[in-house]
Amino acid sequence: MSKRFLITGGAGFIGSAVVRHLIGATDHRVCVVDKLTYAGNLASLAPIADNPHYTFARADIADAAKMKEIFFGFRPDVVMHLAAESHVDRSIDGPADFIQTNIIGTYVLLETALAYWRGLPKTAQRDFRFHHISTDEVFGSLDAPGAFCETTAYAPRSPYSASKAASDHLVRSWHHTYGLPVLVTNCSNNYGPYHFPEKLIPLTIINGLEGKTLPVYGNGSNVRDWLYVEDHACALTAVVEGGKIGETYCIGGRSECSNIDVVRAVCALLDELAPSAAIGRREDLITFVADRPGHDLRYAIDPARICTELGWQPHETFATGLRKTVLWYLANRAWWQRIRDNVYAGERLGVPA
Repeated sequence: MSKRFLITGGAGFIGSAVVRHLIGATDHRVCVVDKLTYAGNLASLAPIADNPHYTFARADIADAAKMKEIFFGFRPDVVMHLAAESHVDRSIDGPADFIQTNIIGTYVLLETALAYWRGLPKTAQRDFRFHHISTDEVFGSLDAPGAFCETTAYAPRSPYSASKAASDHLVRSWHHTYGLPVLVTNCSNNYGPYHFPEKLIPLTIINGLEGKTLPVYGNGSNVRDWLYVEDHACALTAVVEGGKIGETYCIGGRSECSNIDVVRAVCALLDELAPSAAIGRREDLITFVADRPGHDLRYAIDPARICTELGWQPHETFATGLRKTVLWYLANRAWWQRIRDNVYAGERLGVPA
């Protein structure tokens, strides 16, 4: 059955993957709401931009009047809330934007969604969903064996993760207090095509292609659980379609890897797929730099619940997903070169004082 999806942050990395998945694999109608800050990029939606089932609204989720206009004009069956400031280093440099978007913006969306939902017919109220997409960083740092799951206590340790933790709590409270039918997902580190090049994998790919240094924080021992973004888009769709109202689902790729091993794997792929006599061996470009303040040691997610209850499984291993990612950046230089030239040149953010 065709539904109407309102997707906030739909021009961002994960949001655009969700939009491309929905438009390409279903007959759902999608309205993207995005402020188009530095990381919002309409070029990431170019593959579906001419599809008649897709519409776009440039708007700030913290603008209550605009959100009301969009909700009551588009009349969504599902809201997938991905709009967020998302880079830890930027939250260290400027936490105010994270408070405004991730907390205030989520509050405005919840209030708008609640007013809209209350006015729906009973059958439409029953089918409506507000899906809040969050991060494993709200759980803090894993310093011992084990993995995060749906019952893990919150322990955010950066301005970014604290703002996302606050938004998670707001969403759940609007369900328990007001009855709004919500779903919450917490995911591990995403990677893949259309990833803004401030994050580790795309920055390493682009710097490696240009023969620039490959910065690694501290000694590179920090561990992340990697999830291919298109696998994540499929998981989010599965949660919307089959998730239990009021519940949380943790989504991970079961692909733990230290930062230094990630960088070395990218180097090996670049040397294989884009060898350069002038640059030489990419691993020689690795440079260890001062660590990020409060850098969490390890993240890992146990996705057993979503796998068991909803039948989702990641299709990509880290090896296959990373190869696809490097090949995409090699084939889509125009996409990232515009960012490199005009938006973000690869400079260090969140520098320790």
